Amino acid sequence: MRAVNRDKPNRWKEDTIQSVDMYNKWFIRFAPKAYREVRIRTTQDVEKMLIATDNLRKIDVALLKTVPAALPTLRMITSPPLAVDRLIGLSGASANLVKVMEKEGKLPSRMSSRELGSNLRKINKTIQKMIDPDIFAWLENDSGPSRQEIYRAATIVADRLCGAVANPIIRNAQEKRQLTVIEKWLKSRGYVKILPGIGTKYNEMQSGTYSFHLNVPVEQDQANKSVNVPVDVAVMPRNAKTRKLPLLIEAKSAGDYTNVNKRRKEEATKMNQLRQTYGRNVQFILFLCGYFDSGYLGYEAAEGIDWVWEHRVDDLGKFGL
Repeated sequence: MRAVNRDKPNRWKEDTIQSVDMYNKWFIRFAPKAYREVRIRTTQDVEKMLIATDNLRKIDVALLKTVPAALPTLRMITSPPLAVDRLIGLSGASANLVKVMEKEGKLPSRMSSRELGSNLRKINKTIQKMIDPDIFAWLENDSGPSRQEIYRAATIVADRLCGAVANPIIRNAQEKRQLTVIEKWLKSRGYVKILPGIGTKYNEMQSGTYSFHLNVPVEQDQANKSVNVPVDVAVMPRNAKTRKLPLLIEAKSAGDYTNVNKRRKEEATKMNQLRQTYGRNVQFILFLCGYFDSGYLGYEAAEGIDWVWEHRVDDLGKFGL
């Protein structure tokens, strides 16, 4: 595949400056709105949890067993709020149990009923001991909270929850915006979106079509089985030949330099998996906006990965689109 940006290091610094400016302008204008929308929804969810637990008077093993997804919220009602590892350390509960409840919102399928009950009691006991008395003052005087007190408590807990996941909230909003930019560019050139639920596979796409969040199977190293690699955008060029693979695009945004350099191996790993499965001619590129410096760009270029800057979206056309 002919290089578009990876072979032009003389332009990287200026492109990075423009990309950082674009990201910062977006962040100032839209990040507060994205955060606020999530906080409003989270506040409503916390209020529902308060109602379901009789305003925290009925936090028990039964709740944890029937609604394991409530654990992240329950960690935020304590003083101080408990990180996952801190809850595990203080309670002595199974690390696997806590992490499955946190990440998947369910209980481990292979844990015995006796072991499950014992561990849930440990979690419940720790949370009960550490409920924040300043937020939930009604628990100490055994009075019924007013509507305003419930809303205030729910807002505080929601702020804690959103603060813990602020970066993912911003990342998700930015990804949605980037995909919208790509989609607008493709539609203006006559490309047609494959609707979700149709089940079209990566190797069955028709020319002139595109799809979001497509799974592409790749071979695992030293294993005789394949795994799915999720790709943000797959585009089959209008002039594509039969059995040609689509152009695969990964949308990347970053609000600082440190995080991208910590995670730069992820794209290289994905590229290597794709090459091992489909050969050296596989087309996998990045769509960048934000803090991507020469260290990051040089690493990706050395791995044979090219990119398009969002502030120069028309470069997509140079990849055969």
